[in-house]
Amino acid sequence: MKKLNRYVSQIVGSAILMVLVVILGLDAIASIIDEMENIEAGYTFWAALKFVLYSVPGDVYEFLPFAALVGSLAGLGALANNSELVVIRSAGVSTGRILWMVMRPALVITALGFLISEYVAPHTESIAKSERGIALRGDANVVSREGLWHREGNHYMHFDVVQPNGVLYGIKIYQYGDNRELLVATQAERAIYQQGQWLLEDIDESRFVDGRVQTQHLPFRVWQTELSPQLLSILVLDPLDLSVRGLWDYSHYLEQQGLNNGSYLLAFWKKVLQPLSTLTLVLVAISFIFGPLREVTMGFRVFVGVLVGIVFRTTQDMLGPASLVYGFEPVYASGIPIVVCALFGVLLLRRAA
Repeated sequence: MKKLNRYVSQIVGSAILMVLVVILGLDAIASIIDEMENIEAGYTFWAALKFVLYSVPGDVYEFLPFAALVGSLAGLGALANNSELVVIRSAGVSTGRILWMVMRPALVITALGFLISEYVAPHTESIAKSERGIALRGDANVVSREGLWHREGNHYMHFDVVQPNGVLYGIKIYQYGDNRELLVATQAERAIYQQGQWLLEDIDESRFVDGRVQTQHLPFRVWQTELSPQLLSILVLDPLDLSVRGLWDYSHYLEQQGLNNGSYLLAFWKKVLQPLSTLTLVLVAISFIFGPLREVTMGFRVFVGVLVGIVFRTTQDMLGPASLVYGFEPVYASGIPIVVCALFGVLLLRRAA
């Protein structure tokens, strides 16, 4: 039985990994094509290629459910086409046992994907965006379209480049009064974090007083803010590129600032429930092989897998923004498609039994 477990797990696991590599490769090619329009003197093709490669670890966990679905269909389909699945069942191996044989490699690959998403992807994504921002940074006096905005009370900040080592470039800070009038506009070339505080360098400050503008230039000044390099490393990334811990911490930070944290809570629940998404789609794949897709061609199985994956992903993508608009809990937006797919898979397996 151990040899049979190992054999089935090897077939299905290899198929899942192969599908994942193909998807990542196609996505990387599409990303490189998208980056071509940004090629300029400071941002070369090799810099664009490096940016895309650094972004790959962040895509592994995102594409895992889809790869697990198509890979399981392909692996089990190969066993079915060679009549090996019929022989396994004829030998008295139950459907539940076969289900565990297929789930085991999916669990291992999902666990590895989660570790990459937690400990590798946020770091490589931060480096990728930092180097890309420096390469694309143009006029220091213009708000860069590649930078990011942040609000802290009545202060609105923009950073052209955020580096993971506690260095900022192109800082612009706008302070507003209670009546939404602009009080102070500050621009600094660079900010460095040392000894627990930020130090602004090469500062131009404009104060708006009684209809007049008072300007001054300072070589450096201490900047009082609640932002830290750790918090900025979260802020610079898209919600889905963050770790689960980072999403939880930053959503609470936004809540304390009185800001909307819905998108970060949505990304948090999507990442937390991603392993369940993967296993649920594997369950659907198994139910298809034992049910309606038992005697069809491999190409049709892959087509059905792609179709189901697209429907599942689209449903989650639609429910996510709907939860932000209509105010229901983000956990429902991520969980409802999982529950529906699980019930669908169990129903098909019972009918096939």
